[in-house]
Amino acid sequence: MEDRKVGKVWLVGAGPSDPGLLTLKGKQVLDHAEVVVYDALAGQSVINMIPDGAEAINVGKRSSNHMMEQEDISRLLADKAKEGKRVVRLKGGDPFLFGRGGEELELLALEGIPYEVVPGIPSAISVPAYQGIPVTHRDFCSSLHIITGHKRAGEPYTIDFEALVRTGGTLVFLMGVAALGDICSGLLAGGMSPDMPAALLICGTTAGQERIVATVSTLEQEVKRRGARTPAIIVVGGVCSLAETLGWYEKLPLSGAKVVLTRPKELISKTAQKLRALGAEVLELPAIRTVRIADNKRLHEAFTELESYQWIVFTSRAGVRIFFEEMSEQHVDMRRLSGARFAVIGEGTRAELEQHGLYADLMPEIYDAKHLGKALYDRCSGGERIMIPRSAIGSLELTAALKPCRISGEEPDPEEGTGKYPEVDDIAVYDTVCDRSRFVDLRAELENGTIDYAVFTSASTVKGFAAAAGEAVCGKVKAVCIGKQTAAAADAYGMQTWTSEKATIDSLIGKLTEVHNKISHMERNDKGYE
Repeated sequence: MEDRKVGKVWLVGAGPSDPGLLTLKGKQVLDHAEVVVYDALAGQSVINMIPDGAEAINVGKRSSNHMMEQEDISRLLADKAKEGKRVVRLKGGDPFLFGRGGEELELLALEGIPYEVVPGIPSAISVPAYQGIPVTHRDFCSSLHIITGHKRAGEPYTIDFEALVRTGGTLVFLMGVAALGDICSGLLAGGMSPDMPAALLICGTTAGQERIVATVSTLEQEVKRRGARTPAIIVVGGVCSLAETLGWYEKLPLSGAKVVLTRPKELISKTAQKLRALGAEVLELPAIRTVRIADNKRLHEAFTELESYQWIVFTSRAGVRIFFEEMSEQHVDMRRLSGARFAVIGEGTRAELEQHGLYADLMPEIYDAKHLGKALYDRCSGGERIMIPRSAIGSLELTAALKPCRISGEEPDPEEGTGKYPEVDDIAVYDTVCDRSRFVDLRAELENGTIDYAVFTSASTVKGFAAAAGEAVCGKVKAVCIGKQTAAAADAYGMQTWTSEKATIDSLIGKLTEVHNKISHMERNDKGYE
């Protein structure tokens, strides 16, 4: 094993919150971290990307609420690096823009600890962009000025407001919500026109983003009327008048929707990408994970008789993946499958099979276990041997539909006659266990009403979600489900459910979009929803 006396620290800017705005290098570095020191401003979805095996240390640092002092954070980074660890300091926005990044590196430089800086997209530019406000525009300004709005309680600002006004540029104040009145008063006293457009941009790049646009003289009053939340930034300048014209994010079909995805981690990314492209804020919280059965003697015995199977039946992408992983690890030649035909439960499983250069011979019109079993039974003439490598808790409807086939280990029913029936080897290749995030308190999210929808692709994801959240809060969930069995599981926990027309991800996303548009329309008209 490599002897590492001193590790290394990467100072990574996480961007404003949208995980799509984390840079490629930032993601690459984060994926290989052994220790991650983070704070709330890094964004919930980005924090949730911290690798499972990494030590994660929350140091707080939101507004005036600090879980750890700055000097202690710097010392922590140094100490973890001295343990020989790959340490990532994950910071919101850009680490050198009012992020105290320079302070955190000073101790590392002093003690000779290697480090790198991975810049991030600053909220001062990205948050206005998501609200239709270009921070520069030649018809309005020729400069941009980013100012910290934070000041100690009871002390006056040291900002030269007159100088800022004279620049004629766009002014962006970070961390200034608590001092909004002082900032506006200072600008007016410095000679700014009372009619200069100004905006408070709240929770930028998230489903909860909101903008309050007024003027320098009226913004404080308007914010008091409508209420403010943090994090938020203040933008002052003529460019704020373009927000209504250039706003784009709120026009996306799923804008304003915070969606929880509950699929196993290895299946979640493509669905998340599709939802984000439609404007949703996606929180990836796998409710279940698949655990391959170790030392699977029954499967390995089946491999020794692989040529005897006429059909191999897959009911999930995980089943396909694990089956071929086991074949590879057991050095089973793929050519031994040449005599088998393949049946799959649906399009996702078929796509996974095709990744191995194999194509399905059978897929039912309705993607569920019952219809798969019936379609397969209709294709059998008698005497076939069938292998079903699947979850240990696979649906009994599949094997029930294959009756009067003889399930391996069962004696044939004398009343079925003496005909030669297919033989089924129902082999468990993985267990499905509940999973939960280290970083997101699902119960609190539901109680606070910050989650709009949960998307479920199986009954087991519903059960895993309920276990993580607690059954008491499941009644608050708006659940969009991929099939009747999944919807029935959600109904059993008191969730409000909708079911996609087809058992496909695209149909599921289509149903979610339809539901969200309907609810949003009703809420805009103050009618509520049933």
